[in-house]
Amino acid sequence: MRFSVILRYVGTVVLCLSAFMAVSAGISLVSGDTGFYPLLLSSLLTLLLGAFPMIFVSKADSITTKEGFMIVVGSWVVSCVVGMFPYLIWGGEFSLVNAWFESVSGFTTTGASILTDIEALPQGLLFWRSATNWIGGVGVVMFALLVLPSLGTNKMALSGIELSSLAKDNYRYRTQMVVKILLVIYIGLTVVSTILLKVAGMRWFDAVNHAMSVCATGGFSTKNASVGFYDSPLIEWILIVVMFISSLHFGLIYSTFARKANNIFRSEVVRVYVAIIVGAALTIGASLSFSGTYDNIFTSLRQSVFQVVSIITTTGFATADTNLWTPFAIVILIILSIICGCAGSTSGGAKVDRVLLYAKVLKARLRGQQHPNAIIRVRLDGILQDDRQVNTVTLFLTTYFILIIAGTLTSTLFGMDLLSSFSSSVAFIGNVGPGFGEVGSYDNYAAMPSLLKIQGTILMLMGRLEIFGFIQFLFIRMWR
Repeated sequence: MRFSVILRYVGTVVLCLSAFMAVSAGISLVSGDTGFYPLLLSSLLTLLLGAFPMIFVSKADSITTKEGFMIVVGSWVVSCVVGMFPYLIWGGEFSLVNAWFESVSGFTTTGASILTDIEALPQGLLFWRSATNWIGGVGVVMFALLVLPSLGTNKMALSGIELSSLAKDNYRYRTQMVVKILLVIYIGLTVVSTILLKVAGMRWFDAVNHAMSVCATGGFSTKNASVGFYDSPLIEWILIVVMFISSLHFGLIYSTFARKANNIFRSEVVRVYVAIIVGAALTIGASLSFSGTYDNIFTSLRQSVFQVVSIITTTGFATADTNLWTPFAIVILIILSIICGCAGSTSGGAKVDRVLLYAKVLKARLRGQQHPNAIIRVRLDGILQDDRQVNTVTLFLTTYFILIIAGTLTSTLFGMDLLSSFSSSVAFIGNVGPGFGEVGSYDNYAAMPSLLKIQGTILMLMGRLEIFGFIQFLFIRMWR
């Protein structure tokens, strides 16, 4: 394994981050706030770190699978470390652990925060927070593939590791085409979202930041009260639509506009996903209305729809304090935090694709017991799923719940109540952001002990890297 080659490719990602820090510094310079020098210094330091291996390490014609894993996971970890620089230099609430937590939360699009006063941050730092969401949404390595065409034939190896096996199913194109699809949809959706939010009443700065966060399904806001600050049904419905689109497979979105057969309207996964959203929104809305949480059924449905879409897409924007909702509504929202959006999107979580495939496998198992000689094939969106794929999904879901239980046990050991411990573990590994109890939608993670914050960042990274990618990184020396 050639560590020099790994450093070179990680350096390309670091250079991208340096450019975004420079843009953030420019925003602080224009607004005249205190974020200019911390961001400028961070940009220069990051530029040096990224340029050093680019200068002294020659370009490799090809990379091995082992090197590919090291590049992908290493890029995520290094990005999170570099992302701390502006926070640490600026100071304020950012201790070493807090800066690490905020950086990891941003790049993994979790959207959880340790900040008790978000609006106290200078505009440059607010933009940098949203930029970490935006870069992390499309994928740190995928972003490098989009902006650095010099990576050449190695794009295939790196993009293959970045995308999960389920996400690849609806990308029936060459690697170069996949990269272009991501570029067009992601940037296009961000631009359209910005314009719509501005027309709906946001300032340009807030519109850009919220558009970057919503397209990444990240959830960082420029306001302490999140989207609830605006109290605008129009803004909420714009965000609902964009959150939903961002949580769909980007390959299917492209196919829909290209009028191909495999599109959103013919996707079995999308139909199930929509049914879950509609069912959850209606039942929670009814629960809130009958309990008298809100004055009328229309307000109950409005709040229900927004929070259901925000949670299941793992965006985490808030318009209400969900801790005040009925126990039934809280349980449904926690279940949605586990299921989450579609593979091939910017959403985190277990993914509705895996949940649906598991349900199909369970059904096939029951039918197999009734008809021992029958040959039962399992398909997902018309694609035959082999035993290897089925076993991978089963193992993933099993490991996913084991990690949630482990996180819950550790949190309760440090004195957190059960609801806060369980919901925060679900929110961390699912990259959802808000939980319930002490870490509700209108609360933050500032009071959480430092060790639990570190545990949370590990769960965030494991969730964003589909668990096994992170585990492979830890045991890379044991590969044969």
